[in-house]
Amino acid sequence: MRSQSHVRPGRRRVWRVATPVVVLLSGVLFAVSAKQSDGLDLRAGRLTDLASVVRAERDEAGDLTAQAAALNAEVEKLSAELGDRSVARVQDEIATLEDPAGLVEKVGPGVQVTLDDAEVEARLAYQGDPNDLVVHQQDIQAVANAMWSAGAAAVTIQGQRLISTTGIKCEGNQVTLHGIPYSPPYVIVGIGDQDRIEAELTIDPILATYRDYTTIPGGGVSWEMVGVDQAVAPAYTGLLDLTYATPLAD
Repeated sequence: MRSQSHVRPGRRRVWRVATPVVVLLSGVLFAVSAKQSDGLDLRAGRLTDLASVVRAERDEAGDLTAQAAALNAEVEKLSAELGDRSVARVQDEIATLEDPAGLVEKVGPGVQVTLDDAEVEARLAYQGDPNDLVVHQQDIQAVANAMWSAGAAAVTIQGQRLISTTGIKCEGNQVTLHGIPYSPPYVIVGIGDQDRIEAELTIDPILATYRDYTTIPGGGVSWEMVGVDQAVAPAYTGLLDLTYATPLAD
């Protein structure tokens, strides 16, 4: 996968700890951020030892998740010990924001879209730009954004819950979400009104262009959209990014 700039021919996230958390949680919803992609390509082949990179990414993600869990436990312990009304008030505010922030599991009907690269043989035989026959970062983002636009209550990619700070990062021939690398096919699920979600996916111009390349003679990219009676979007349990939150002054 090339970076999101590729266009096919023809069309194209105690006391001082609680407040930053509230700031983060209140900035939820809508478009999936591409800010973490750093312009890298999903299919650039710039990583020469992909297996080592994958292992390193997974190890780092595990360490960060464990660190986040330990810090959260410490905050809860300190809050319980202090028993201050202000702390309790902030905790109530956090509890109210947990659902829209993606920290509560969502279950319900929805729509599942699966994107996949064309077969290797088809890409080798294709006379045009070989990048036409692979899934791009922009395609995955377009699916997720269309689901949000249609009022989806929750969206997952590869089973991972998306939150306001989620970045779809291209690394080698894989996409990385919350520190975990994945290979195609890419499965995106939106929980919400099925008719509205399907309609939005159908009229999105980026996805319309993508579907044009599913009919390439010899085999093109793959598009599958199906309704799901009971989809599950797990609560986000990873490390919260407080990059844009600032602590209270003394």
